[in-house]
Amino acid sequence: MFENQIVIDGLQYSNWDRDYFLMLKASGIHAVHATLVYHEDARATLTRFAEWDQRFEQNSDVIMPVYSAQDIQKAKEVGKVGILFGAQNCSPIEDEIGLVSVMRQQGLLIMQLTYNNQSLLATGCYEANDSGITRYGKQVIEEMNRVGMIIDMSHSAERSTLEAIDLSERPICISHANPTFAHDALRNKSDTVIKALASRGGLLGFSLYPFHLPNGSDCRLEDFCAMVAKTADMVGVDHLGIGSDLCLNQPQSVLEWMRNGRWSKQMDYGEGSANNSGWPDSLPWFAGRDGMRNIYKGLLKTGFNDNEAGQIIGGNWYQFLERSLVPMPELNSSYQKDRQRSEVIA
Repeated sequence: MFENQIVIDGLQYSNWDRDYFLMLKASGIHAVHATLVYHEDARATLTRFAEWDQRFEQNSDVIMPVYSAQDIQKAKEVGKVGILFGAQNCSPIEDEIGLVSVMRQQGLLIMQLTYNNQSLLATGCYEANDSGITRYGKQVIEEMNRVGMIIDMSHSAERSTLEAIDLSERPICISHANPTFAHDALRNKSDTVIKALASRGGLLGFSLYPFHLPNGSDCRLEDFCAMVAKTADMVGVDHLGIGSDLCLNQPQSVLEWMRNGRWSKQMDYGEGSANNSGWPDSLPWFAGRDGMRNIYKGLLKTGFNDNEAGQIIGGNWYQFLERSLVPMPELNSSYQKDRQRSEVIA
């Protein structure tokens, strides 16, 4: 039964007001990975944290912060929606590796290494040339592993994504993307990437953003579930979740900020165009309060059993977060070298 499952949406950037929080609660969702920042630097990221502190204070009967998987279980038990924070770009750490630990201590649990463009760490999916993980990026991956911050490669190019999977000593996620076999968009991922991700224990969150789906805003629930089933046939159910990429009730200005930040003087339309520059129409079977319940029912009709459908709508995310958010300093090679050096001195 849907009510017995842990339900987690692996990525949203909706308009965070009380009405929306109440809708999330009514929908049966227990936790949401909320985008904290896109292009903001360290100082601006702290302001976003402060804004969320106010939301938690003003809506303490509905939402609560998540710092561990156990907090999601607590949210379910007390009837609240847990909010865990992620960055869709590496801009919060700027060019200072020490900020990885600082941001993790503030509650930034997930960070993408790129957002469409080349970053200091890796190459984005819209770049013509993919140079892979940079020297700085390799050290940041190691540091993220150490402090328990999850690496997300949703907006990264293929070589960079494969290198991140290989370099990371802990499983990574692609929180919101779909297979290219379903829709050949730059933001979606090849079979090669998905298989590599699963082979290292990673997790793919299926996106409900129309530009990532077969037939766009006309994608049917049956088509979405068939895509999930084909991916499960390829890599198994254990590596699959939902990362809706839902941006409900956001104004056009937010879409323009996501696409352009401060890096472009010209209007960049991302996956849209000059003639189609706005938000795509939402999927009628997902945008409302019954969205995750509809996916659960659709998965059952597609042939998944109750346990498998439960894994996909949240159980796998929970297990992944439970493993990934625990700091593991022993994975840091420099830490190991320092420890060995101190033992020799002793």
